[in-house]
Amino acid sequence: MAKTDPKEAKEATDLSHKAFVGIRQMLFHNEIVAGQKVPFKDLAVQMGMSVTPVIQALKFLEFQGLVRREPNKGYFIETLKLDELEGLYKFRRVLELTMLEDTIARLDGAGEAALRAVHQVYLETLKGNLPHQKLIADMNFHLAIARLSGQKIQLDALKNVFDILHLKYKTSLGYVTREQSSELDHGHILAAILARDLPHAKDLLSNHIENSRIHASLNLQQMIDEKAVIQF
Repeated sequence: MAKTDPKEAKEATDLSHKAFVGIRQMLFHNEIVAGQKVPFKDLAVQMGMSVTPVIQALKFLEFQGLVRREPNKGYFIETLKLDELEGLYKFRRVLELTMLEDTIARLDGAGEAALRAVHQVYLETLKGNLPHQKLIADMNFHLAIARLSGQKIQLDALKNVFDILHLKYKTSLGYVTREQSSELDHGHILAAILARDLPHAKDLLSNHIENSRIHASLNLQQMIDEKAVIQF
């Protein structure tokens, strides 16, 4: 049996990661969208690599639920599904509330400073007009709270939830750009955490995620309804 060259294996892994990051960026910026066939041969040329690492990247995205493979047809970006969107928010709520208790129990001065800093970054993004930055800053605020819990498995699961929400359902997440409601929600959640008031923090976080789910679901339903009746 031929031995695998460690250098070649690393190069192959690096190329697959590069392809994975590249496709994620295209998804996030709507360069490829739900329902679209993925032109992986063109992507390989565009990225300056063979099709093999691109296929490997697509297989991982398929595992995440972002891409599907149809035999003899190729890879497609998964279609938008209302029940999946709502399920993601319900799972996100369970994860964040579960981790919140440990976050407050473990919170120290460094943790307080980290939360204040990430919240300040979020407030700064609200002054601009870059929706993508607001999405990322919103996510980073929630991940910062979760990270302080020390629960790595749950944190990784939460990151994956955000991945699917932002890469697949980003067009239905316009509610996060509503400056006043988001600023107030985040500010109140932060204050409750810093006060070590677990019951109040849980209520605020739960309501915030539930309101997010409602707005995202309504936006997606509207998109689905419009697509069904409007032809151009």
